Amino acid sequence: MSLLPRDHPHSTGPTDLSDPPDGREALPRTVDDPPRHVAFIVDGNRRWARAHGHPIELGHRKGADNVRRAVHWCEAVGIETTTWWLLSTDNLNRTSVELHKLLDIISELTHHLAATGHWRMRHLGDPRLLPPSLATALSEAETSTRHNQGPQINFAVGYSGREDILAAARRIAHQAVESTAFSVSERSFAQALSTSGLPDPDLVIRSSGEQRLSGFMLWQAALSELYFCPVLWPDFTRSDLDRALAFYANRQRRFGR
Repeated sequence: MSLLPRDHPHSTGPTDLSDPPDGREALPRTVDDPPRHVAFIVDGNRRWARAHGHPIELGHRKGADNVRRAVHWCEAVGIETTTWWLLSTDNLNRTSVELHKLLDIISELTHHLAATGHWRMRHLGDPRLLPPSLATALSEAETSTRHNQGPQINFAVGYSGREDILAAARRIAHQAVESTAFSVSERSFAQALSTSGLPDPDLVIRSSGEQRLSGFMLWQAALSELYFCPVLWPDFTRSDLDRALAFYANRQRRFGR
């Protein structure tokens, strides 16, 4: 994995924001009122590798390269916060060979984005489930980027929406025992989640054609708009993002009113 994608502002290579000649018509690339927070389920890396006759590792690397491009696309249209589900707790059951390579790729991606000195980064997930080297990389990235001026990037690694809710419930129970004045409310519960202080996602995008959340941000995405893109994540382009944003712009978000 190269240190800088071709579209990074400090790269010496040519800018590459083009889409593949697949017949998908590009939509306008300006967004008047973008969603504040977009969460991505970056699905389909392994299927992409198999479809192209490549090793699974290459699919994961192509997927990581596309995350690096996509954070630029999101910033360009004014999205303040993005969350990227890179590794679920279920993914930890994959073969040790695939898992070790995937964890290394996530670590490289983390180091790269932190080294730009631009984005603010945060880890969502249980660091105890991860190798110490990756847990340390994620923690150091969060600490070193805390005062950066760029958009917020959250990496969900070793993450489960159910476990996030359970962990919050344990924190709430502990606080309730410690203080009789503590009030259990929707607000206090949200503050106990791993996403405390972050806005809930306005839009959740899942690539690869699967139409489910698979346990991702179950509390936070309760009122999110859901967009299911048919393309595998390594093939996801700026035009695909534009389509998702156009879909979002055409929704009427009533929040039950």
